[in-house]
Amino acid sequence: MLDTKILVVDDDANICDMLKLYFENEGYDVKTVNDGVEGVNFFKMFEPDLVLLDIMLPKKDGYQVCREIREVSSKPIIMVTAKGEIIDKVLGLELGADDFVVKPFDMKELSSRIKAVLRRYQAHTKQNDDEVVKFDNIEISLQKYELKLRGKSIDIPPKELELLYFLASNYNRVFTRDQLLDKVWGFDYLGDSRTVDVHVKRLREKLEGVSDKWILKTVWGVGYKFELLS
Repeated sequence: MLDTKILVVDDDANICDMLKLYFENEGYDVKTVNDGVEGVNFFKMFEPDLVLLDIMLPKKDGYQVCREIREVSSKPIIMVTAKGEIIDKVLGLELGADDFVVKPFDMKELSSRIKAVLRRYQAHTKQNDDEVVKFDNIEISLQKYELKLRGKSIDIPPKELELLYFLASNYNRVFTRDQLLDKVWGFDYLGDSRTVDVHVKRLREKLEGVSDKWILKTVWGVGYKFELLS
């Protein structure tokens, strides 16, 4: 926890003060802001290790804040909100949130969730230090441009491998076709978003039946994600 930074984005000053006091006592460096615009701007300045993000915010709601953070960072985001409907949870998680806590919440439970999310993120970051992503029956090496399925090397075009590596490196997070074009093909790419669909189709043909622990999933109306299955 030493030097671990948490950014709280919530328009309720009392909740901000409570979270700041509690988690500073646990050894975290905590900053708080009260609207969505300030949340995005302060994220870029403060560079937190984790964000506690309310949904109902002035200027920009939590969904938009989550979306904009995910465009520049994979740091953990926990949605903290009074809205408990399942559709809100689904949308938040599909936009890239790592967890979802409904107000009123128990501080010890929230603390446990923060520690768990940070552990998962840190373990995944360490795993990717040598540009290799590993899950059940799959290993993707960006350094070697190599895909192994069930331990065997598979021939794969470079862009397909880069797309799979990017999605697997950001598992459980959905990306639009335009975001994938930007991240994998680059801002100068002049093709259209159907390019992504074609590459995903080819990847699915290679990955079919490899594992029941993960899936290359279409999120209808949004885009694609590499989803870990429970």
